Amino acid sequence: MHTAADRPTALRPGPDRLVALDRAGWTARAVAHERRVDALLAGHLERARRDEHHPVEDFLFSYYSLRPARLRRWHPGAGVALRDAPERSGWRDHEDVAGAGVTLDVAAWLARRDGAVRHIRDLLAATAARPAHLQCFGLHEWAMVYRLPADDVRHAAWPLRLGAESTDAVVESRAIRCTHHDAFRFFTPQARPLNAVQPRREDQVALEQPGCLHATMDLYKWAYKLLPAVPSELVADAFELARDVRLLDMRASPYDLTALGHEPVPVETPEGRAAYVVEQRRFAERGAVLRAALLTGCDGLLARGGTDGDVPLVPGDPVGNGG
Repeated sequence: MHTAADRPTALRPGPDRLVALDRAGWTARAVAHERRVDALLAGHLERARRDEHHPVEDFLFSYYSLRPARLRRWHPGAGVALRDAPERSGWRDHEDVAGAGVTLDVAAWLARRDGAVRHIRDLLAATAARPAHLQCFGLHEWAMVYRLPADDVRHAAWPLRLGAESTDAVVESRAIRCTHHDAFRFFTPQARPLNAVQPRREDQVALEQPGCLHATMDLYKWAYKLLPAVPSELVADAFELARDVRLLDMRASPYDLTALGHEPVPVETPEGRAAYVVEQRRFAERGAVLRAALLTGCDGLLARGGTDGDVPLVPGDPVGNGG
């Protein structure tokens, strides 16, 4: 554990700089968060016990690295002290500030995470500054199965709605405009030249835009990479948004998931593309709220790391449950 005496006075926020929560107040928030996450994870954990795979929901636990137990653990975010919390005083990068309680030692945390925070901040700011492009129609999922043998597709247990030949024809007949590196890298070799751009990891800040479903889902990743410096409620909001976006992602995919109760969004038709854009715009709007909250958190953390702490962080729940 770091103590306030372990760092320069200029980086030491006194008790008057913190929002202090009494034990009854912070434990109530912790319990509410745990119950919320338990409800969100119940289906996934039950399927995991049965070794049963789900093509929609498993993505949030295979592609993203946060384990369910860490999603469930509640943090108040930087700038908040918890009174009567001796069980947390030994947590990494935490300190017990006299007269306030246990809080995140921001300077100690930033000593390890400063580069990551700056990258996340730059990416979020660049994405927020661009207009949303709403003409991709989810064809990245189609490009991931283009000209693949049936046994090689990612979700081989689920049939292609149109069959392999007609699925390939859709890819060939539509302009592919994927700007997200981590989606593009799963394109088949034959599909890659069909994309309007060839996004690389080093192009991420220059290319990501807020209409992209994967950029919106990734708000969950950026949120949990900022733990414990952002409130866990915000991370849960981002998880819920990512789960909702993933459902549209797969409903618009070439797979037939009607057996799971998911009706397709047939982006191979004009009506399906119009329906997709409506949902895509709605998710971009929800994502903008979360992106702004994360930017506020990043700016506050970086300011706190370089000043006497007068710049406020994200002391409470900046986004209501459910986005």
